[in-house]
Amino acid sequence: MLAACALLGAWTASAARAAGGAQTTPVAQGAELYAENCQSCHGIGGTGKPEPGPVNGVGDVNGFGPSLAGVGALAADFYLRTGYMPLRSPTVQPRRSTPEFSPAEIRALTAYVASLAQGPAIPAPDPSQGSVSEGMTLFTENCAGCHQAAATGGYVPDAVAPPLGSSSPLDIAEAVRIGPNLMPRFSPERLTDAQLNSLIAYIRTAQSPDDRGGLALGHVGPVPEGLVAWLVAGVVLVGVCITIARRPA
Repeated sequence: MLAACALLGAWTASAARAAGGAQTTPVAQGAELYAENCQSCHGIGGTGKPEPGPVNGVGDVNGFGPSLAGVGALAADFYLRTGYMPLRSPTVQPRRSTPEFSPAEIRALTAYVASLAQGPAIPAPDPSQGSVSEGMTLFTENCAGCHQAAATGGYVPDAVAPPLGSSSPLDIAEAVRIGPNLMPRFSPERLTDAQLNSLIAYIRTAQSPDDRGGLALGHVGPVPEGLVAWLVAGVVLVGVCITIARRPA
């Protein structure tokens, strides 16, 4: 069985190279990379595997994954560029990490996945066209329950909502449209592109806040900051008391 799957994967990659002619196209290169790195979980031609199957791919992954038909360039670009994929085990939550593919390989894999069926393209967000105040309202209503109001991340049942401090506008736009893991998916009907620009504008502001009140103290929150304030005030009061006590009668 393993030999048959390996031969079929090699045939798929060979056929893709032949279809590309003398000059390998991005889709053909992506098909080869897919056969080598993704097929064990997502199946031949991206048809998916609804249940765990025998080990038949790279990394000895006894894996299963959803069909990739119709996910378009959007999902492939997000999961590969952020290092969410490939997974060492299909049962763990994807976490952001260093991408395992070069930018050129990611473009090729994305082109191949997009060629499987019609699907959404990679978005082009422009937060400069958004409103920070509107974005704050949208984020509070839709995102703060998991990611916290300052976009510093949090915990939900059986998952972790990651902090958004290192997320680029494209990362955020793709995640909003995809809904990775337990995150809900926000379609253009539910959250327009203009609202998405505002949402990203607020997150970027939260990433680099304007600390007009003084020292930020790591933005750890009001309770620890209050304790630090009391500690500083206590030291000052003790110093004042000592100074008064030492004054000559």
